[in-house]
Amino acid sequence: MKDINTEKKIAVLIDAENTQYSVLNFVLKEISKHGHILVKKAYGDWSSEYLKNWKDQLNELAISPVQQFSYTQGKNSSDAAMIIDAMDLLYTNTYDAFALISSDSDFTKLASRLKESQVYVFGVGQNKTPVAFRNACDDFMYTEVIKKQYEPEPEPKPEDLMQTKTQVPTSIPKEMRNKLRGDSLLVNILRTAVYEYEDEDGWAFLGQCGSLIKRQYPDFSSKNYGFKTLTLLIEATGLFEIQRRQGEAGPHHVHEVYLKDIRK
Repeated sequence: MKDINTEKKIAVLIDAENTQYSVLNFVLKEISKHGHILVKKAYGDWSSEYLKNWKDQLNELAISPVQQFSYTQGKNSSDAAMIIDAMDLLYTNTYDAFALISSDSDFTKLASRLKESQVYVFGVGQNKTPVAFRNACDDFMYTEVIKKQYEPEPEPKPEDLMQTKTQVPTSIPKEMRNKLRGDSLLVNILRTAVYEYEDEDGWAFLGQCGSLIKRQYPDFSSKNYGFKTLTLLIEATGLFEIQRRQGEAGPHHVHEVYLKDIRK
């Protein structure tokens, strides 16, 4: 297995008939954080009225459109073309990762097949994406979350600026903390990971916990809950004691984060 923490060569394949063109720019920016995008292809019947607004985005983002006529009305005919291209690219042994942009469960088998060849698979789709496809990927990202992250925030009103200057938040609002604690799935995910790696004193290294969570729940992300990092999300729950210890990372010193369930 290639080291997925190093720079990856990524092929991005887009199911245009199951993707919103308005999020493409944001999605490519997010995927670019993980390596170099070498291939960008979008699949669809470009003669259809449904895809008429894609042209400007494809040109601006240098995405190559792949034409696939619809042989039967109402049927998505581009899936097969995208799957065939994915396998052709796989057999070149050039790419370390594939990004499959779709909300369609038809790509579940493709994602599984790519993983069998020790290729890292990113999935990107809407919240409605079937769980089978999400779990078939190594890392699944929601377009709604990505869009919210990259969309420019509206200009603040003058009265809001005055409040910002005088009000400095000192802690997580009680409503937010109660909402997170009331999410039984989230709490179970976090506690299960901590219990898996805790030492004799009950402390668990966050790096190991985060890796386990991502393997078990590919669509899990702290950003889904409105937090930039997993550490911030865990702090917001108030369910764990957090300790930062000095560690070594080559010639540099780093702070490693450890967790302990406060119930113990």
